[in-house]
Amino acid sequence: MENSTQESHLKAENSVTYESPYPLYALAFASPQTRTRHQHHRIAVGSFIEEYSNRVDILSFDPDTLSIKPNPTLSFDHPYPPTKLMFHPNPNALHKTNDVLASSGDYLRLWEVGDSTVEPIQVLNNSKTSEFCAPLTSFDWNDIEPRRIGTSSIDTTCTIWDIEKGVVETQLIAHDKEVYDIAWGEARVFASVSADGSVRIFDLRDKEHSTIIYESPQPDTPLLRLAWNKQDLRYMATILMDSNKVVILDIRSPTMPVAELERHRGSVNAIAWAPQSCRHICSAGDDTQALIWDLPTVAGPNGIDPMSMYSAGAEINQLQWSAAQPDWISIAFSNKMQLLKV
Repeated sequence: MENSTQESHLKAENSVTYESPYPLYALAFASPQTRTRHQHHRIAVGSFIEEYSNRVDILSFDPDTLSIKPNPTLSFDHPYPPTKLMFHPNPNALHKTNDVLASSGDYLRLWEVGDSTVEPIQVLNNSKTSEFCAPLTSFDWNDIEPRRIGTSSIDTTCTIWDIEKGVVETQLIAHDKEVYDIAWGEARVFASVSADGSVRIFDLRDKEHSTIIYESPQPDTPLLRLAWNKQDLRYMATILMDSNKVVILDIRSPTMPVAELERHRGSVNAIAWAPQSCRHICSAGDDTQALIWDLPTVAGPNGIDPMSMYSAGAEINQLQWSAAQPDWISIAFSNKMQLLKV
């Protein structure tokens, strides 16, 4: 009995749950600057319904009262499930009073989120030859030069958009197979992962070349997600399809991971570095666990154990660590979005 009391106490004190009418996948926290304009923190959540008609809801989170409230006037239709959502990383640079939200799916879309309305701003199609484009698996907003958004697609390309001009800055055939994720490191440097099993780094100043940082041990095992450590750009993390491992890479020593985190008991689905610490990373997966790791300078012979763990009610599909609220991590499982205090 004692254990169960402790567990329920932990959950009551350290988590807040939002229940949606539909399954959830994409999550986004508004940027740190947004708090000055709104009393509460905004969180966007996207539905995962396997049909054309989907929804994005904008929620308000009050950390003082630990409450999450939906804003019905800020709920809007989205074509297909959004594969990713992100708020503008530096809204003050826009000279707008409203937030800007980006979403990926069939196209890259930008939305203006006001106090009581959401208006579409742009629909960006990366196909040069037709009005249709190959589905976008992910995107990343460049927080150093926020006019740039990079998208990844199943057609093997990465596309860099100048969203201020609404034009493609460059489009690269990045991999031999589908590209599943993309992450910016610097203003002109990004990396991507693919079904071809490789992590590649690209520099916009030298578009003809890329650097392969890592390849799956088993040939053609897809890499699904990529997270670049914003506090220490030497490090990135990736996950393999149907694997319980999180692979930590040091770009100074390509091909050999500096650590492999192997304590999940099911496939890992999502990873996020801590926004304020270069040594902490969170992972979540099919074992219903969200694990937080403190990476040691040197890994011991028996591997690395997580410093803390949290059990959700179902397989965790998505995870975000808030830069605006570094004490809070959001996870999505089934039809719930849960905020965990770390």
